[in-house]
Amino acid sequence: MAPENIVLNNGITMPAIGFGVFQTPPDETTIAVTAALETGYRHIDTAAAYLNERGVGEAISRSDLDRSDIFIETKIWITDFGYDQTQHAFDKAAGKLGVEQIDLLILHQPLPGEFDLTIGAYKALEKLLADGKVRAIGVSNFMPEHLTSLLDATSVVPAVNQIEVHPYFRQTAVLEADAEHGIVSQAWSPIGGITFYRDGKHGSTLEDATIVAIAQKHGKTAAQVMLRWHLQQGRQVIPKSVTPSRIAENFAVFDFDLSDDDLAAIDALDTGIRGGPEPEAITRERFGLTIPEA
Repeated sequence: MAPENIVLNNGITMPAIGFGVFQTPPDETTIAVTAALETGYRHIDTAAAYLNERGVGEAISRSDLDRSDIFIETKIWITDFGYDQTQHAFDKAAGKLGVEQIDLLILHQPLPGEFDLTIGAYKALEKLLADGKVRAIGVSNFMPEHLTSLLDATSVVPAVNQIEVHPYFRQTAVLEADAEHGIVSQAWSPIGGITFYRDGKHGSTLEDATIVAIAQKHGKTAAQVMLRWHLQQGRQVIPKSVTPSRIAENFAVFDFDLSDDDLAAIDALDTGIRGGPEPEAITRERFGLTIPEA
């Protein structure tokens, strides 16, 4: 069985499966996160750019769970990169979430064209970590060359690199680079939702013949098989849904194991085609977003 928790490179423990709220409308976020917490999720992943951190915070504050039982992750958007700006971005995020300490704070994109701002932002994360305002820091959508440049200019190795990973886009080179540096690979769109809600020409992973056959063999759903594939290969996953039954389904993945042949068959589905934007295409001019103060 894959572990239900993952130990980060600074000794902090993070649940192996989290709950994502990407594209969840602010007015639906509190309901969805409440359902996730009631199901048993203890890690919630949000971001400043999702504009729903406040909804996450409301669900957590209404929960009967102790704050220490919930692992909160959020992300700094590129318009708040730079040392001072990122320090302030932490204050904005913590205020919306209603917490004094954030468990995992990461940079949302590498911003390759202005990497000096990325370095400044990451150094601000290092300061927040040293001050105890965050428990772990990391990055998102960083390719191997971005990681190399970051590591050359900073002192704390990221605990996490959140990247697009699913059966149709495995990103093996990034996974290997993360592993080489002791960085946990965290899969966004882990069941490949981006392949059919953003660009349907590749078909749906949920209907893929190979994945469906493996699911039928184990008496599980295609989504559960994909999540299990990630977990058994050491990745953390953050599936998202606003449907209570799907929220529960995505969490029920710790009672079966895929065989080596199953894992290899899913690996072989990789198309090498990214569903999200190319990291090099992310610029403040194209993707600028003013993050509200409250």
